[in-house]
Amino acid sequence: MKKLMIYACLFVAFLLTLTVSAQAQTKKKMSKQAKGAIIGGAGGAVAGGLIGHNVGGALIGGAIGAGGGYIIGNEQRRADEKKRRAAWRRAHPKHHHTKTTTTSH
Repeated sequence: MKKLMIYACLFVAFLLTLTVSAQAQTKKKMSKQAKGAIIGGAGGAVAGGLIGHNVGGALIGGAIGAGGGYIIGNEQRRADEKKRRAAWRRAHPKHHHTKTTTTSH
């Protein structure tokens, strides 16, 4: 039974990896949050199945891994967006609004 659980978890992780690869080749790109959730969920399911030695452990590990992967993917997206905005500001200094103070006499 223990070996069956390990093989089942590995099979699910393999299927999720194929899904990520297949969706990466389509026109619409998958978000960093979605990629993180899928990879984290697969890794968490495998780890949970190995540690818990049952389906419940795999489900809990998958859920925790998916949540953690989503958070990491979201942070990566935010960091990339911040870099993109900074690069745009450097390239377009006239459009970057700065506060100027004027004194009246």
